[in-house]
Amino acid sequence: MWRTILIYAGIMAAAAFALEWLQFQHLTRAYSVEIYIILIAIAFTVLGAWVGMHLTRGPRSDSFEKNTAALASLGVSDREYEVLTLLADGQTNKEIARTLEISPNTVKTHIAKLYEKLSVQRRTQAVQKARELALIP
Repeated sequence: MWRTILIYAGIMAAAAFALEWLQFQHLTRAYSVEIYIILIAIAFTVLGAWVGMHLTRGPRSDSFEKNTAALASLGVSDREYEVLTLLADGQTNKEIARTLEISPNTVKTHIAKLYEKLSVQRRTQAVQKARELALIP
């Protein structure tokens, strides 16, 4: 981390030195605004590329391992887990009921129990928390 910071500081110091040197040149006096705009644009482009490569997550691995310990500690049943996976796929209650061949009211009951067990109040929160706990991919 320190190495990256020092490299970045060195580059910025070199850029500041270059700007000061260019300030006294004839070309800079004639086209100062345009040169500064170009240099700032280049600096932000390089900074954006660096941030994109180093500070964002890498690609997800294809292998997903379900956190069975979290499922057990939350007390999520197999049927509730099936409902949760279909919920994460974006299916409606009626679609989940058709897929699992149960009534829509049963789906609502399973979802209500999932909300309680995951301590959430909405579908999106349930899916997000399940992904954080590695219950679903």
